[in-house]
Amino acid sequence: MSEWLSREEALERLGVRPQTLYAYVSRGRIGMRPDRADPRRSQYRADDIAVLATRRARGRSLAAIAESAIAWGEPSIVTAISTVWHGHLIYRGRDAVALSDRTTLEETAGLLWALPGSISFEAPSPDAPPQIGRAPAFAQLALLAGQARPSLGRSAASLCADAAHAIGVLASALGAMAGPEPVHQRLARGWSVDDDGAEAIRRVLVLLADHELNASTFAARVAASTGASPAACLLAGLATLSGPRHGGAGEAVMQLAGDAARHGADAAIRRWLGHDRPLPGFGHPLYPEGDPRAAALLAGLDNTDETLRSLETAAIAATDAQPNIDFALAVLTRGLGLPRDAPFHLFALGRSVGWAAHMVEQIVSGSIIRPRGRYEGLLP
Repeated sequence: MSEWLSREEALERLGVRPQTLYAYVSRGRIGMRPDRADPRRSQYRADDIAVLATRRARGRSLAAIAESAIAWGEPSIVTAISTVWHGHLIYRGRDAVALSDRTTLEETAGLLWALPGSISFEAPSPDAPPQIGRAPAFAQLALLAGQARPSLGRSAASLCADAAHAIGVLASALGAMAGPEPVHQRLARGWSVDDDGAEAIRRVLVLLADHELNASTFAARVAASTGASPAACLLAGLATLSGPRHGGAGEAVMQLAGDAARHGADAAIRRWLGHDRPLPGFGHPLYPEGDPRAAALLAGLDNTDETLRSLETAAIAATDAQPNIDFALAVLTRGLGLPRDAPFHLFALGRSVGWAAHMVEQIVSGSIIRPRGRYEGLLP
């Protein structure tokens, strides 16, 4: 039977800060469970900690440093677009939470793309009622990518124009009605949401617009570094976002909420943690004190969903982790009666603005992203 350590014991054996311990847990390198004597605290698997401590004792070779940079490690790509700084998400020197109080996604795009004014994401009116959903979003972007010009040798303004058109097409495929209004209003019309709901959608789109060098943004930058078209770069980001460890986290929270409704919040959380699965919707390696995006969104929502309220209380008691943006998206979705896949739709549309910003920055840099692999296979 595995030995389990307290948080303090784990930190002492590893010789790391709490943020690093949480990062190891989020990456699945250290198993975690609620302390059976005190469910408000967590315990960490001693065997996993011993393996990591041994590796750290071997020293930090260049190969080890390069490997660690791939997953929540040291910054590896220079960017002026966004960062997480002392628990705050920053867009080009501006606090993203403060921006979400009043700006639209179009205005946020102007900031992230370093252009004056706001950007229009209007798409042409379709000849027939558009298909809406994840599959049409992929299909529409793929169609654009197959017809578009490569990005090399083009101006930033030209690239932004192509990106704006592609995002307009993506917005339509994700449920935004046709028209010149900001996309949050067009989404609200498509989902039959009132003005208060439209305001919540506006806020969450701004909060999701960028988030450092996350997996989907990195994929978009890799595509851009090869000279791929703006639409192809957005498609690379969308494909990466679709994975359950990234944009699929919202669906996992909805599943957890369903379990909580059927079996009770405490039982649902025990089942998830008992299968050694990280609890979706709670905790974030970059925000050990709590995700400010979730706090900002939840503060503006009237969470009357008893299942989610009990789930939040039980999760905090079991893990000491605060709600993250995925949990807040579940509250928004259930509170406004949005389609079940709305968290992914909102994530994809908001983050497409960041993908485009990083696409332009990468192309302008003129460099290709081509890391080396550390071969451990057979040789002739």
